[in-house]
Amino acid sequence: MSMKYLLVIGLALLVFWLWRHNRQAEKRAAPRRAPGPPPPATEIVECAVCKVHLPKSEALIGQGGVYCGEAHRRQAAG
Repeated sequence: MSMKYLLVIGLALLVFWLWRHNRQAEKRAAPRRAPGPPPPATEIVECAVCKVHLPKSEALIGQGGVYCGEAHRRQAAG
């Protein structure tokens, strides 16, 4: 009965080895892509009220400067 277990374990190890060998061969055969240009830099601005830094694309522009939200823009205006 122990011979049957040895055969099953040996077969499982063989299947695992074949699977791993195939994966490594695929990795070696895969074409390597050259790195593309870096993403554009995001300009960071500071809220005129609370001094939090945030991307300019998310900031609100007001008369007194740049703000992180509508509440701070209103607070600076009034």
